[in-house]
Amino acid sequence: MASKIAELESLLYVAGDNGLNEDNLVHLLTVSKIELETLIKELQNKYKNDKDSGLQLLHINDVYKMTTNPRSSKVIEKYFSKDLTKNLSQSALEILSIVAYRQPITRVEIDDIRGVNSSGALQTLVWRGLVKANGKKDAPGHPNLYVTTDYFLQYFNFESLADLPLIEDFEDNGFNEQDTE
Repeated sequence: MASKIAELESLLYVAGDNGLNEDNLVHLLTVSKIELETLIKELQNKYKNDKDSGLQLLHINDVYKMTTNPRSSKVIEKYFSKDLTKNLSQSALEILSIVAYRQPITRVEIDDIRGVNSSGALQTLVWRGLVKANGKKDAPGHPNLYVTTDYFLQYFNFESLADLPLIEDFEDNGFNEQDTE
């Protein structure tokens, strides 16, 4: 019979990019939440201590997932033709920042903040999986509301949006709160 750590590892492997939340893992492994925490720590330590491991265990927005270790990034980049790790343009970074800090937000609201049309760079962010449409705003035309994705958190090594750096004063950074309303 497989050990609980092997079972946890197998479940996270087959769950792929979606990962599994704590409740599902507790149910599937038939363990308590405390036992699950111990298993997760053991598996994380296994990957951290094995310098040759190409895997790591991440905790993002209450979901656990197995991913490739950043040490293997070069070979993974070669494997995928859709290279999501290429540098983002200045406009894409601006839009990504706005979405991250102001989500959910419409494209028109992003355009108002930036003062220019953002549709092209916004679509690039959607294509790269960093931003997604998540519902419609209750306004004329029912525009899409954009939010960051779990991949955004993973890409920038955040566990949740609470890990985003604090911006003390938007006016000091070229933003004016009144311009965004």
